[in-house]
Amino acid sequence: MEKAAAAVSSIFIYPLKSCRGISVPMAPLTPYGFRWDRNWLIVNYKGRAYTLRVEPKLAFVEVELPHEAFSEVWVPTKSSFMVIKAPGMSPLKIPLTKPNNVAQGVSLWEWSGSALDEGNEAAEWFSNYLGKPSRLVRFNTESETRPADPEETYSHYIMFSDIFPYLLVSQGSLDALNERTKEPIPLNRFRANILVDGCEPFAEDLWKEFRINKLNFEGAKLCDRCKIPTIDISSGIAGPEPTKTLLTFRSDKILRPHVKPQGKVYFGQNLVWKDNSSVEKGKVVKVGDPVFVLKQYSSVAEVPAS
Repeated sequence: MEKAAAAVSSIFIYPLKSCRGISVPMAPLTPYGFRWDRNWLIVNYKGRAYTLRVEPKLAFVEVELPHEAFSEVWVPTKSSFMVIKAPGMSPLKIPLTKPNNVAQGVSLWEWSGSALDEGNEAAEWFSNYLGKPSRLVRFNTESETRPADPEETYSHYIMFSDIFPYLLVSQGSLDALNERTKEPIPLNRFRANILVDGCEPFAEDLWKEFRINKLNFEGAKLCDRCKIPTIDISSGIAGPEPTKTLLTFRSDKILRPHVKPQGKVYFGQNLVWKDNSSVEKGKVVKVGDPVFVLKQYSSVAEVPAS
């Protein structure tokens, strides 16, 4: 009997980029990542994305979706809403049915294009909250495409994620980090989609191909961490950790000695879903699903990384 290497212990969705995530018991897969993940983006008056790196107040924005929104076959109705909350603000309700208005000139990192505009009420809400002209937009899959990791030849796509559709971290890796830090670093700093448990620390680095339940994933690249994990989600204030500690045992200099070091640190594995063109039903990851490793790298130095 095939032995599982780990099991899914938590699943997280981030509907509104750079805002707080939602812990869910199950999540349907789409060609762009988990359903609802990074579908929405807040932009400035030029259409340029706001992220947590430059707008720490986004750390306090909470998002709620209907429980049924994570059923694979569920279709939004006119009475289906995303509810957005923030300190000092009245709740904002955003219909889950797609808006008709289009915003041109939206940009995020290397990508630019059009997006669906969620209207003046949402624009006023975020403008008031951030204290500067802002709009809320939604990725339009009918008119736009955004390739995952343009440096590679993947036939995979994302909405408003940074580079890849999924990010996996193990509980063992988080525990190993927190054994080295003075204060524990919570998982929400790393904005993972999938947390697994039952494997050795950083075992996920080596997973080249693996299966969660019946769904095949590929480890795409080690996740090099930016400033965001240093931001305390409870306060919005950045500090030296966990980057300071990760530099002592998870730096490119240590893990990838054959490559010229650039001061990067790695934590977590970026993933792509190999069967992202599948039209079969049952494309759902659930808490408790076993993880079966099919192929793995012999050492972390072999694993792709940027």
